[in-house]
Amino acid sequence: MTDIPSIQFVKGVGPRFAERLASRGIRTPQDALFFFPKGYEDRRQLLPLRALKPGMTVPVKGTVVGVHGGHRKFGGAKVFEVVLSDGTGRLSAKWFHYHPSLKERFKVGETVIFCGTVRFFQFQPEMHHPEILGKAEEHDPVHIGRIVPVYPEVEGLPPRVLRRIQWEVVQHYASAVKEFFPRWMLEEAGVPPIHESLATLHFPPPGADASTLLSFSSPAQQRLIFGELFYIQWAMAKRRAGVMKEAAIPLHWDKEIVDEIKRRLPFTLTGAQRRVVNEILKDLSNSCPMHRLLQGDVGSGKTIVAWIAALVAWRKGAQTALMAPTEILAEQHCRRFLTLCRGLPVRIVLLTSFLTGKRRESLRKEIREGEAHIVIGTHALIQEGVEFHRLGLGIVDEQHRFGVLQRAALRGKAKTAPHLLVMTATPIPRTLAMTLYGDLDVSVIDEMPPGRTAVETKVVGEENRKSAWARVRKELAEGGRVYIVLPLVEESEKLTLRDATRTAERVREAFPEIGVGLLHGRMKAEEKDAEMRRFQEGEIRILVSTTVVEVGIDVPEATVMMIEHAERFGLSQLHQLRGRVGRGTRPSVCFLFVEGPQGEDAVARLSVMEKTTDGFKIAEEDLKIRGPGDFAGVRQSGIPDLVFSDIVRDARMLSRSREIANALLVRDPGLSHPEHAALARWIASKEAAVPTIG
Repeated sequence: MTDIPSIQFVKGVGPRFAERLASRGIRTPQDALFFFPKGYEDRRQLLPLRALKPGMTVPVKGTVVGVHGGHRKFGGAKVFEVVLSDGTGRLSAKWFHYHPSLKERFKVGETVIFCGTVRFFQFQPEMHHPEILGKAEEHDPVHIGRIVPVYPEVEGLPPRVLRRIQWEVVQHYASAVKEFFPRWMLEEAGVPPIHESLATLHFPPPGADASTLLSFSSPAQQRLIFGELFYIQWAMAKRRAGVMKEAAIPLHWDKEIVDEIKRRLPFTLTGAQRRVVNEILKDLSNSCPMHRLLQGDVGSGKTIVAWIAALVAWRKGAQTALMAPTEILAEQHCRRFLTLCRGLPVRIVLLTSFLTGKRRESLRKEIREGEAHIVIGTHALIQEGVEFHRLGLGIVDEQHRFGVLQRAALRGKAKTAPHLLVMTATPIPRTLAMTLYGDLDVSVIDEMPPGRTAVETKVVGEENRKSAWARVRKELAEGGRVYIVLPLVEESEKLTLRDATRTAERVREAFPEIGVGLLHGRMKAEEKDAEMRRFQEGEIRILVSTTVVEVGIDVPEATVMMIEHAERFGLSQLHQLRGRVGRGTRPSVCFLFVEGPQGEDAVARLSVMEKTTDGFKIAEEDLKIRGPGDFAGVRQSGIPDLVFSDIVRDARMLSRSREIANALLVRDPGLSHPEHAALARWIASKEAAVPTIG
C-alpha cells in the first residue's frame, strides 16, 4: 500500500473526523480497511409502507406529512417525530435524543428515505432513530440500491458519513494490500486473496446473497476467518513440534507393575478407562515427552488413571508431581493414592502452601533427594525452592484452573522434559478443545463406572418450591446432606439475588436441629477448607455456598443439590455443580430454581439439564448459547480473542486450518522458502502483538 501520513487526507475526512476515527484506532487507510462491518442491510429494494412487518430492516421512501418535535414525553425525554406517507400507508419515525438541527432537516411535502428497523406501536409502523437519506443521496450507490455495510459506531460520526469514508478507502487502497498467504494455502482453504476479500467485505457486489453474508459464509469472510484460525493452529503446531523435539525419560511399563496395578484396583476398569490407560502407557514409553489432555465427566474415574501412570513412573525410578487447584482436593488425591499404594514402598507426600518451617523444609529435602516418589500439592509445587531429583511425570488436575504459565512452570521443575498429563472434569466440545489444547493429544473417558446412579434433575419455578423443600426434609431425615448454591456473595442493589449469608440464616431458622454451614469466595483458604471438612465429616449437613464448591469435592453422603437463580449460570457450570451429588449409592436430585420475568426462557434453556447427564452434549449446547469466551480455561489459555471467527459456526474451517498448519510445518517448518517470506513477516508481527500464545 502507498504510504500516507494519516486517514485525515482521505476524501471526506479532515482533521475533525480524523480525531474521531483515531478514538477507534483508525489512523491510516490500512486501519480503515481492517475496520469491518458488524452486519449488513439489504437496501436493494424500497418497500411500500403497507408491506412493512415487525423486525424488518429496510429502506422506505415517502412524503413528509407531519413534523412534531421537541415536546417532552416518556418520563421527560424530548421526542421528535416525522410522519411519512407513500400512498399505501403511513410510518412514524421517532428520535428520543432531540436536537434542534433535526427539525431543520424536514419540511412537509418533501421526499425522504428512511432506513431502519420496523416496529409497531398501537398497530402503526414506526422506526426509531432511522438513517436519513435526502434527495441528493436518493440514487447514491454507497447508501442505497445495494447491500450496504453497517459499521460499529464511531462517536460523533454519522453512519452515512463513515460509510462514505470507507467507500473512498476501499476504492483507492484495497487493491494495494498484499496477500501474505501463498497461493497453495489459499487454494487448500478455498478462499480468495485478501485484496479481493477486503473490497467485497466492505461493499458486496450487486449479485451478493444477503443471507450468505449474514451467516458469515461468503468467500470473502471465510478468508478472514481462515487467517485468524490458521494463526492459532500454527502456534499450536509449533508448540507441539517443540515438545516433540525434546528428550524425555522413557517410562516403559512391564508385566510385573501391570499385575501389581490389577491386584490393587478397587474395581474393574471401564472400557473407556482401559483405552485411555493404553494411550497413556504408549506415550510414556516414548523418548519424547507425552503431552496429553484427559477429559472425563464428573465421576468417570480420571484419578485412577492418574494413579496408574504415577505407579508406572515410580516403577521406573521417576518422580511424579500432581498439582491440584485447592488444598482440600490435593488432600483428597493424597488419601486416595495412599490407600491404593498401601503396602508398597512408595513414598507419597503432600506439599501445600500451609506447610511452614521445619516440616516444609523436610519435605522439600525429600523431594530434592528423590526420597519422595509421588508429590501431590497445590501451586506450592511450582514455587521457588522446590526442586525434584528426577521428575518424570507431571499431572495437572482441573486444568482449566491453571494457565499456560503454571503448566510451563511445572514442566520447568524437571531436569529433563517430563511427560505431562492434564486432566479436566469440564467436558470441552471438540472444536473448543482443538483451539485451546491443539498442542495436546486428547483422550476421553466417555463411559461412567457401573453403579453410579444418574442424578435426577428438575427445573423448579416459584410455584413448586414447597415440594422441593419437602424432598430436602426427607433426605435429611434419611441421613443425606444438602448443598444450596447461590450466584452472589452479598446483596446487590442491581440484582435481586438471594444473598448467601441471609439464606444461611433463614435455613438455620427452618432447620434448627441440623448444622448449617456457609462457604463463599471471600473466605480465607483455611476457613474454606475447615468448613468443607465439617461438611465432609457430617458436623454440618446443609452447606450454603457460592460456586466455590464446584471443583472436585467428594462427599458420598450428599444427595441434594439446590441451585438458586439457575438462569444466571452456564449449562456447563450447572453440570459441574450437579456432579457434587450422586457420588454415593443413594438416589440423588438436583433442583434448578428459576424465577422472575426471564423464567419462561430459562426453563426452555435449562430443559437440556433435565434431558441428559452427558457432559459433552451439555457443553456443546452451552458453547452455542454463550460462545467460547465464558468457557472454563479460555481466559487462561493464552489464545487471542476471536474477532471474525466463531468456533461453533466455523468448525469446518477450524479443522481445515489445522490441517494446513500441520502441512506447512512439514513443508517448511522455519518458513524459509521465498514463497513463505510474507507469511513469516505476518506471523512475526502477530507474535509481537500477542506474546502469550506460546
